[in-house]
Amino acid sequence: MASKEPSTDKSIWGKNSGWKYSVATRYILFLLLALLFYISLASKLLPERYDIQVNTKSEKNIVSPVQIEDSKATLKAQEAAAESVQPIYPLVPLRNDVLVTQILDRIERLNQDVDISSSEKVGIYRNEIPRMAKEFVQNFVSANSTNEAYSKELLDEMQRVIEEQTYRIPEETFIKLPRLNSEDIIEMKSVAREIVSRLMLNEIFDAQTARARVAEMVSTSRLDDRTSREVVQELSRLAITPNKFLDEVATKEARVEKRENTPPVFIKQGDILVAKGQLITPELYELLGKNGLLKDEVNYWPELGVLLLSALLSLGILMFIRQSDPGKFKYNNSQLLMLLLVYVITLITMHLTAFLQSDSQIYVGYLAPVAIGAILVTLLLETSLAYFSVIIFSIMASVILNVRGELFDFQFGLFAAVTSCVAIFSIHRASQRSTMLKGGIMASLFGALIVFIMLLINNDTWTTTETLYSIGFAIAGGLLTAILVIGLMPFFEVTFGILSALKLVELSNPNHPLLRKLLTETPGTYHHSVMVGNLSEAAAEAIGANGLLCRVGSYYHDIGKTKRPIYFIENQNNMENPHDSIEPKLSKSIIVAHARDGVEMLKEYKLPKPIRDIAEQHHGTTFLHYFYHKAVRQAEEQGIEPDFTEDDFRYHGPKAQSKESAIVGIADSVEAAVRSLRKPTVEQVESMIEKIIKGRLDDHQFNDCDLTMKELDIIAKTLKETVMGIFHSRIEYPEDVKRTKPPAPSTDETSTASETTATS
Repeated sequence: MASKEPSTDKSIWGKNSGWKYSVATRYILFLLLALLFYISLASKLLPERYDIQVNTKSEKNIVSPVQIEDSKATLKAQEAAAESVQPIYPLVPLRNDVLVTQILDRIERLNQDVDISSSEKVGIYRNEIPRMAKEFVQNFVSANSTNEAYSKELLDEMQRVIEEQTYRIPEETFIKLPRLNSEDIIEMKSVAREIVSRLMLNEIFDAQTARARVAEMVSTSRLDDRTSREVVQELSRLAITPNKFLDEVATKEARVEKRENTPPVFIKQGDILVAKGQLITPELYELLGKNGLLKDEVNYWPELGVLLLSALLSLGILMFIRQSDPGKFKYNNSQLLMLLLVYVITLITMHLTAFLQSDSQIYVGYLAPVAIGAILVTLLLETSLAYFSVIIFSIMASVILNVRGELFDFQFGLFAAVTSCVAIFSIHRASQRSTMLKGGIMASLFGALIVFIMLLINNDTWTTTETLYSIGFAIAGGLLTAILVIGLMPFFEVTFGILSALKLVELSNPNHPLLRKLLTETPGTYHHSVMVGNLSEAAAEAIGANGLLCRVGSYYHDIGKTKRPIYFIENQNNMENPHDSIEPKLSKSIIVAHARDGVEMLKEYKLPKPIRDIAEQHHGTTFLHYFYHKAVRQAEEQGIEPDFTEDDFRYHGPKAQSKESAIVGIADSVEAAVRSLRKPTVEQVESMIEKIIKGRLDDHQFNDCDLTMKELDIIAKTLKETVMGIFHSRIEYPEDVKRTKPPAPSTDETSTASETTATS
């Protein structure tokens, strides 16, 4: 993760000034971010509007911006579907064989009555038999009037049709009925029932057709008597009625259901609504107006919706940054500008990919390097902010890469979320450029996996060719992400002075010209810097600061000593100390100059500002006790009044502005102090560390950074443990001290050890 700007407790209205800390600039950047979201979303969610009139020709092709419903075509399709429903004729089981049996039973009973003459019987049959047929139907209607299977309209229709097709028995048949005896009637019943039952099993719309078959069936029956055959034939024709009737209610319900179940007719996204040169008819004009494509019929609600969504996304980023860990990130407009630029690049790549998409090539959207924004935010800013950005990038991808006509395309949103999260997880501890390639490869693999999973879930809509293309584009998109990130990282690092973990690792290479110069010209300072790097890194990581920045900053913090190496004690091997022969003021000037000289050298080699800040601030405005007291003694020996004050023997500063600068300063003093002790013990090391930290605290050296007392205690404990690990062979533990019992160090020795830091 990139190193963050120095932290401070100062108000944004206080010490810090300029556009980087301007409240107005900050909110302008968030407004620009909202504007970016609006432009990206509006191009997809808001249709283009046209200035056209009825009965004029269109000057261009007008295409559908989204999938829209063609209401007139839908209505026509619904009516056509309703008309396609055939009238419903349900089969009504009337059991007409019962009717013919009832009639023959009546004939049998009446013929047995000898008190009634044949002519009277003929008159009775002439009246009763048609009435019995009519009552049979009426009784069926009454019995089923409450039956849900038969509507009132159906029963009424049945009565009407049966009455229209009622069979009239010839007069001569009535005359023959009194001649029938019981034996004849019994035989006639079975034949008549069989004929009526068989014929009524068929679907009968027109009874005349079924009645035409009766004569044939009677002639092939077992009846031999001519009169019996004629009577059975006529009575069977009377009993046979239609059994299928038009059910208008059921037909209407079926047509309504068919109409409701007819899917709407859609004009697909990208389809031409009006061709160039086509006459704008009132119908076309109405269609364009209903879908908000006319300038004189603007619907502002969609625009308001997109605007509110854009503002909500921008506000979400603002709130997330405000709720993040305290620090300068939320006040540094330079970082916000960089975040805005990352979003611009990411959304541009999505739009360029969307330009290549079409209805037949939706899978091209998987080529979009959607993870590029998440990776850049991780490397340049913060991992937590990168995960939050994934949510926004997923929403934007589901809109920008959507060609299906819906508001959001879940598939591209899920694809963006998975590939981005995997990429962040793969590179959040990146320490070399190859890690970015690893992140791209992981994004490729998991992108292909999630695409394959979605294809399995929705396999009915994808062909084998589309499946292979989708997976291939997903893999290519991940690799394209890695290429773009590798190419863009140097731009951000140089333009914004970002010190990413990758850049820090590169700067820690011993082959860097400055480190090689430090090693060859001042090997003692080089060794000292490496030790300080180990100490400061451990202390920084213990309190959650940037340990890698501390280590690399320590390598360069004393680079200014290469200008006058022999004036620093760690480089004085087997030689006299030149400070013994020069004035204390001159010694002071030489010592304090190494911080300023170091900054100039670092600027010359274009090292990032955080490294320069450590070199400039690691001593803060600390006091050079040794040379001040030496100057005081010389003035007393010469009998003159000192023409200087303590402030003249202080480093020029500034004080540490960040935790990292303060930690390097503490580690610098601790390493020099411990190295100055001849036989350090654990107690001496612990006392020395506490004395150095307390001295800087009392001297107000931590006032400009946000180190807490708790963090200072953690730093002291960590430094003690690290020192004991580094100088393990030199440090005597309590058991060894008790066994050897050397004399305790004098106050003068301790004081001298501490003051040695002034020349280291």
